[in-house]
Amino acid sequence: MVWTAISTRKETTAIARGGWLDALRFIVASLIILHHFQGSAPVPLAEGVHPVFERGGFLLTNFFLIDSGYVLMRVYGAALARGAMTPGDFFLKRILRVYPAHLIMGLSLIAMVVLGTAAGIPPRNPEWFLWDQLPAQLGLVQAFGIHGGLGWNAPSWSISALVGCYLAFPWIVRGLMRLGPWATLVAGILGYLLANQLCWALLDFPVYQMPLRYGFFRALPLFVLGMALAWFAQRVWIDPRLARWAGILAALGLAGVQYFDKQALVSLTFISIIILAAGAIPVIRPSKWVEKAAVVSFSMFITNEVVRIAWFGVVNVAEVRLGLSAPVQWLLWGLGVGVAVAFAFLFHFLIDAPIQSRIRAWFKRRNSGRAPAPVLGPVVSLEG
Repeated sequence: MVWTAISTRKETTAIARGGWLDALRFIVASLIILHHFQGSAPVPLAEGVHPVFERGGFLLTNFFLIDSGYVLMRVYGAALARGAMTPGDFFLKRILRVYPAHLIMGLSLIAMVVLGTAAGIPPRNPEWFLWDQLPAQLGLVQAFGIHGGLGWNAPSWSISALVGCYLAFPWIVRGLMRLGPWATLVAGILGYLLANQLCWALLDFPVYQMPLRYGFFRALPLFVLGMALAWFAQRVWIDPRLARWAGILAALGLAGVQYFDKQALVSLTFISIIILAAGAIPVIRPSKWVEKAAVVSFSMFITNEVVRIAWFGVVNVAEVRLGLSAPVQWLLWGLGVGVAVAFAFLFHFLIDAPIQSRIRAWFKRRNSGRAPAPVLGPVVSLEG
C-alpha cells in the first residue's frame, strides 16, 4: 500500500482549540514579552547573551502577522465567501475585539505618566511620551502614514496595521478562493517576494524594515501569506506524521539560523512551515490549560509594554536611591517578566473577557432578526 503524505482527496484537519496552534500563540506571546523586557535587564540580553534577543522582535512580529491571517481565514473565510457574514460585520467584530483593551491600556499609561510626574517621578525618557504622538496611537491609525505612534504603547502599531488588514480581508478572501490550493500557496509566496523586491527597488530596504508609521504595508503581505497558507490547509490534506516532523525540523531550523544572522527569507519559510504543520495536526485530546493560555495571548501582547514601563519606573528609582546590587537587579528583572505574564492573566479574566462577553451578547441581540449565521463550532473564538 502506497503512503500518500499529501492529498487533495481526503478531508483536511479541522481547526480546533487546545492544540498546537493554541500552544504556539502562547509561546510567541511569552517570547514577545521577553523581547520587550530584554533591553531593561541590568545588561541587555542582546548584548550579554545573543543578538537574537534584539532581532527576535522581527521574527515574532512576522509570526504574529502570518498566524493572524491563517486563523482568520480558517475561521471566517468560508462564511464571508458565501455571504453568511457581511464585510461590515466582520470588521466590526474584529475592531471591537482589539480596541477596548487597547484603549484601556492607553488611558492607563496616560494616567500613570501624569500622576507620576505630579508626584515628582517623571519618566526617565520623556521623549517617548510626547503628547503629539498620542492621537494617532489611541485611534489605532499610526500604521497608515499618520503622524504619531512613537513611544507610549508603541507595539500597538501592529494592531493598527491589522486594522487595515481586517478592512482588506473580505476582498482578499474572494480573490484567493477563486484559485486552487496550490495556486493560492504560490500566489501568497510570490506576493510577499514581490512586495519585498519593490521595497528594495524603491526604498533600498526590505519590507520588514518599513518604518512603523507605514506598518500596514509591512503587515499586509505577511497577513495575505497566512491567508494563503490557510486556504491551502483547508483544501490539501497533510499526513499528521509528516506535519509533526516538518514542524519539529522547521523549529530547529529557525532556531539554528538565528545563530548566524537574521536570515529573513529563510526564517520566514520556517515560520510558515511551523504554522502550516501546527494546523495539520489533529487535536485529539484538547488541553484546557493550553486553550486558556492561548486566549490570554492577546492580553499578554497589549499589556506587557505598559507593565514594563510601570515596573521599571519603580525599579529604576529603587536602584538609584538604594544602590541595589547586580544580583538584586537581575532578580527584580526576572520578577518583572513574571509580573507581566500574571498581569495579563488578571487583565484578561477580570477586564477583557467580561467586556468581550458583553460585546458578544450585543452582537447576538443585533443579529437576532437576521438569517442565522453558519455554525462554526468551537473554533469561533480561536483568533480572539
